Amino acid sequence: MKPQNAPQIIPKFIPVITGFLLAGCASMPVPITQRVDVPVPVPCVKAADVPKRPDYAAEKLTPTASDGEKVLALASDWPRGRKYEAQLEAVIAGCR
Repeated sequence: MKPQNAPQIIPKFIPVITGFLLAGCASMPVPITQRVDVPVPVPCVKAADVPKRPDYAAEKLTPTASDGEKVLALASDWPRGRKYEAQLEAVIAGCR
């Protein structure tokens, strides 16, 4: 049961379908380049800026060292430790 006027209807719809396809392609938006600023974590302290850790006398003591030797080692380490701490704080202050 084939419609007798089918061969006449199909050629009439071909220009309409072609027109819809061309209209769809003509209305495509033009690509727009957008700039997006994304924060990227960056280390604020470089390895070259970090001061070298001093050699503390208390770390070189033997387990059998006397109390006097321990006190003298800690007393000599105190100024060295304060200087190292000040250098570290100066490097870290650049991150704020």
